[in-house]
Amino acid sequence: MGTITSRKKKDGSVSHTAQIRIMRNGVRVYQESQTFDRKPAAKAWMKKRETELAEPGALERAARAGATLRQMIDQYLEQFEKVRPLGKTKRATLRAIAESWLGDVMDADLTSQKLVEYAGWRASEEGGGVMPQTIGNDLSHLGAVMAVARPAWGYDVDPHAMADARRVLRRMGLHSKSRERDRRPELDELEKLLEHFQEMQQRRPSSINMLKVIGFALFSTRRQDEITRIRWADLDEEHRRVMVRDMKNPGQKIGNNVWCHLPDEAWAILQSMPRGCDEIFPYNSSSISAAWTRACKFLGIEDLRFHDLRHEGVSRLFEMGWDIPRVASVSGHRDWNSLRRYTHLKQNVDRYQGWDWVQVIVDAPVELGGRVKGG
Repeated sequence: MGTITSRKKKDGSVSHTAQIRIMRNGVRVYQESQTFDRKPAAKAWMKKRETELAEPGALERAARAGATLRQMIDQYLEQFEKVRPLGKTKRATLRAIAESWLGDVMDADLTSQKLVEYAGWRASEEGGGVMPQTIGNDLSHLGAVMAVARPAWGYDVDPHAMADARRVLRRMGLHSKSRERDRRPELDELEKLLEHFQEMQQRRPSSINMLKVIGFALFSTRRQDEITRIRWADLDEEHRRVMVRDMKNPGQKIGNNVWCHLPDEAWAILQSMPRGCDEIFPYNSSSISAAWTRACKFLGIEDLRFHDLRHEGVSRLFEMGWDIPRVASVSGHRDWNSLRRYTHLKQNVDRYQGWDWVQVIVDAPVELGGRVKGG
């Protein structure tokens, strides 16, 4: 089935080309060759490949054209978006990986060594000089593609490549989980922001009412996207709770609907919103983010993210002496272990007790303008 051809090169050395041909009914159905500097190495490779190709289905796999990682990512994004919309971060990360040199790697060549090489490249200046947490996120999103590539589409992907690569990268210090932020806003920072948005509201009454949004985010512990999705129809007036649809969850997002209790301050802010739209806070999530970022920059407030309001809200509940189940009924956490990092906080202290801004936020007028149904 195989032959070895030796050829003398110009520099006087000899190369040995091992070639495998498979014939069926007088027709060549498969051919493969590889060149070596040493004849024993050529013989060893040929023997190994002949054994591999004799395995059931091996010849069909070897003869297939294969696919690049870019093609696998494109197929993943196209098919999974139809049944389970992906987050914008995951989508953007996979697009970036597809456009990198790793996107040109064939499925059969996507080994743990290639993944380790990619991680090293990402850590280098050429690859962006990113932190191990970012590399970990890259591999996490890529791992989702590789996990379904073989069983769903028949691509020749090593099922152990990602796990092996992660073990190596952890030893090298190039792979780690995202660090938990512990940034909490100071009261004077919140007051500066609220004063800033109060002035803006007076100049442009129909703009996003950031006073209401910030206050509700703080006291309800709701995420930015969740705030803009909740609807009046999802409100349980009797039990003072709201259905948060598609709540973020590591294992599930779409269809992960959770009833969340609303503390008194959050309930009062919500009830102060006009009922002119289906959504309680009928604003664009990206616009909220942009307004927050611009305000922080203008006011010189550093490293404060809108999401830190959720961390602040959860911290406050623990400081008020609430236990994990009660806090989880507000935050929506299903895994109570993620709340254990808050239990060290000093209890029976509410830094917002008697805070004048609570009533200011509740009393702030709201003009929905063109957002009103039929408006």
